[in-house]
Amino acid sequence: MTSSPRPLRGSAEPLDTAYDVALLDLDGTVYLGGAPIPGAAEALRKAGAAGFRLAYVTNNAFRTPAAIAELLTGFGVPATPQDVVTSAQAAARMLAERLPAGAAVLVIGGSGLRMAVRERGLRPVSTAADRPQAVVQGYAPDVSYPILAEGSLAVAAGALFVASNGDVTLPSRRGRQPGNGSLIQVIATATGVRPLVAGKPEPPLHHESVLRTGAERPLVVGDRLDTDIEGAQRVGADSLLVLTGVTSPAEAILAPPSQRPTYLAEDLAGLLEPHPEVTSQDGTYLCGGWTARQDGNRLELAGPRNGGDRIDGLRASCAAAWAGDGPSPESARSAAQRLDGAR
Repeated sequence: MTSSPRPLRGSAEPLDTAYDVALLDLDGTVYLGGAPIPGAAEALRKAGAAGFRLAYVTNNAFRTPAAIAELLTGFGVPATPQDVVTSAQAAARMLAERLPAGAAVLVIGGSGLRMAVRERGLRPVSTAADRPQAVVQGYAPDVSYPILAEGSLAVAAGALFVASNGDVTLPSRRGRQPGNGSLIQVIATATGVRPLVAGKPEPPLHHESVLRTGAERPLVVGDRLDTDIEGAQRVGADSLLVLTGVTSPAEAILAPPSQRPTYLAEDLAGLLEPHPEVTSQDGTYLCGGWTARQDGNRLELAGPRNGGDRIDGLRASCAAAWAGDGPSPESARSAAQRLDGAR
């Protein structure tokens, strides 16, 4: 069993030299709702120029790697199709490891998933009448009742059921919408069969990323505790949480042990910098002039006179909270508001 890395460590050297490959989440980390996150492209260009290998690891099974690379280069982010690793590719590997070459697979999803299945020497089909040996499901905006019904019939007849990912929601400019994790419930409920899941936080996508990049010291980078950071924890990889997506400072403070990152940063510029150690003395945690202490279920946070750097305050707050049973949600939100005042 792989041991989990110790959360919230310091690094005397910039992360882009301490590790050999960054396994980067996309939505919420590099871009958000189809628009680039300010400063992300510049940070990635600098990291790449310094020799840091960049790989883009996504639970999105709809787009092909070439389409994702084209989107990224349009934002000024250095990327080729070979730099992109998708949950569709991880799911296709799972299928190929369990099925004979040329086996029929009923594909529910988009072109990215269908192409990944075909590249693994399997035969995509669309109906249960084709007697598929497996059903693989990934998100697509046009998933319909008829194809879900075909998938249910095939799984009920004994076909292996694999899902590209289990994300219950997906981000959009209008808010969170149902993701593949919600859609797979149709077949799971109808058949009583739970799928094998390839995407984060399950290990297959991480393993696919390591195989494709040859990473020896990978750093998982993302904005979500329940996918990016938990996925890193499950395989014993170090991780960097950035605050450009769904995770708020209060949520970071309240993170359960399985979702605690190795490093914290406001954004991807954190790849280019050393990370300070949080020190402790008599139950008080210090970082960058901030002090944090947990008293019962209350988190007490004090900042330096000049306001200080918010991320240092968050580091101190997380260290104090994670050292014990954690503060109440109300106290975590109060500390986060104090941090926001330092921005």
